[in-house]
Parts: sequence; C-alpha cells; structure tokens
Amino acid sequence: MPKTKTRSAAKKRFKVTGSGKILRRPTMRSHNLEHKSSKRKRAFRKELEVTPADQGALKKMLRIR
Repeated sequence: MPKTKTRSAAKKRFKVTGSGKILRRPTMRSHNLEHKSSKRKRAFRKELEVTPADQGALKKMLRIR
C-alpha cells in the first residue's frame, strides 16, 4: 500500500513541536503594519497554539497520530 502524502499547504503553514502541539503564526501581521502599535507588532513574533477545535483536521492534513 502506498504512503499517504501530507497536505503541502498545511506543511508550509504549521509546525509540530516535540510534545505534539501544532503551532501557527498570528493573523493580521502581513500588511498595514504602520497602523499597528509596536507592542502589537512585537506580539506577532510569537507562534500561537492551534485551537482544539481545529487540531483534528490539521492532524489529518499533517498525517499525525
């Protein structure tokens, strides 16, 4: 039986930690940055954990058990 492939789009956008958490980048950080405060832009540097509601679908896309 052939191996199943991961979704390329999900592979590029999400990162899986050693403990199995799925991380994503914050939304609204790609444009109009001159209107956002320095504090807010600094907070965009952190990666956020994906909500539990979305984790099941992402685990299927990334082929994680």
